[in-house]
Amino acid sequence: MQRIRYSRYFKTIFILIDIVVIASVFVYFFLRNNDHLFAEENSEQNILSIVLLIFYWVLLSSRTKLYSIARNITYTIYLERLITHIFIFIFGVILLAKVSNNDFLKQDRFLIALSLFFLLFLIKSTLFFTLKYIRTKGLNFRNIMFLSDDSSSEILKNIFAERKDYGFKIHDFPVEHLANFEKLVEFWKFNGIHTMYISTELKTYTKEQEAEIYNLAELHKVRISLIPSIVKNNFFQYDLGYIETQPILVRAKFPLDYLTNVILKRAFDLLFSACILIFVCSWLFPIIAILIKLNSKGPVFFIQKRYGFHDEVFSCIKFRTMNVNGECTSKTTAENDKRITKIGKFLRKTSLDEMPQFLNVLKGDMSVVGPRPHMLLVDDFYKLKIGRYSIRSLVKPGVTGLAQVNGLRGDKGNMDIEMQKRILADAFYVKNWTVVLDSVIIFKTVFLVIGGDKNAN
Repeated sequence: MQRIRYSRYFKTIFILIDIVVIASVFVYFFLRNNDHLFAEENSEQNILSIVLLIFYWVLLSSRTKLYSIARNITYTIYLERLITHIFIFIFGVILLAKVSNNDFLKQDRFLIALSLFFLLFLIKSTLFFTLKYIRTKGLNFRNIMFLSDDSSSEILKNIFAERKDYGFKIHDFPVEHLANFEKLVEFWKFNGIHTMYISTELKTYTKEQEAEIYNLAELHKVRISLIPSIVKNNFFQYDLGYIETQPILVRAKFPLDYLTNVILKRAFDLLFSACILIFVCSWLFPIIAILIKLNSKGPVFFIQKRYGFHDEVFSCIKFRTMNVNGECTSKTTAENDKRITKIGKFLRKTSLDEMPQFLNVLKGDMSVVGPRPHMLLVDDFYKLKIGRYSIRSLVKPGVTGLAQVNGLRGDKGNMDIEMQKRILADAFYVKNWTVVLDSVIIFKTVFLVIGGDKNAN
């Protein structure tokens, strides 16, 4: 049962929309200063400028991967790509205006740049969420299946089940037919299977049978995606490289392994945390301190040992959100935990209890953005269960992080699965850090603080 896959046309449509927007902004500002677009002596240059800008936009997208958008990408990562692309493009617009003979380009270059930024940001974000909404309604979905049943596969299934906006429809292949390849091919055809996910830990088949499955999948145009083991972390520590045409796995070098990036991130941390402490915390801290004192007996601040950069232990500062008890270092927070005070519940929901950690940032124990530090007993427990857990310690822990802004916080459901998802998000952050990604995470955190986080306990 083959289905028409409309997704293949989206890229072309999105590029055409962007081209129309860029050309329209250029023409609008020209006509604002001139009577006719092609009446001037420099009409050829006007056309050439538009063509150059469009060519630059499309050419730049191959570098920023603006149109290589997987259906399972989150808005956080998409926003990082979009902002990076637009800023580099605007730099090109300003540069073109600088060398151009057109007076309107020189006069209006910053207005043109600002207009392009807001229009493209608004239009592309709207298209992104519209497409996500369409997929939540059961349209534009992709038929997939799993040929293995282990912890790694379970996590991915769980993600697809929760995120309807990704547009994946899972078809379960009967267990009793696992050894019947004719039934497998019939299953592909009947359900229009696009992708089959196989765990690298698959033990059901012999090597010969696995080779047969790959051959059949290639013959019937079914894509195979491999799911790396959650327990092992070798796949994360290596990148694919080439010596001439021979592929090799080389040791991965992460962005924050470079001194320039470390200095840039630290400079941002100092500037941002200083601004927050001076302009926000200077008046907010006394108010919160009074509310805590009025609500329950005990200290205003709660200080707990946490693992930091390279697993060095540091004292993490928070506002106290619980009644004083003897289980704070041995028991994690549960949903509707009776130890949490009334004001503590509000502080947790808005993440205001984390604000004193900007003092940790200023001291150098933490960063504004990074993997959230856990209790020592939690880290010690999961280090033995999740292979890539220690990757979190390759960067400083953060006041906020990628996992938190994507709803991966609090104790809910299967804690082992939830923790594995968090570690995957933290590992992604370590390997894909950029200044823009940090900015997007901060931007989303502000909205969570204002609106409240439903996942906070």
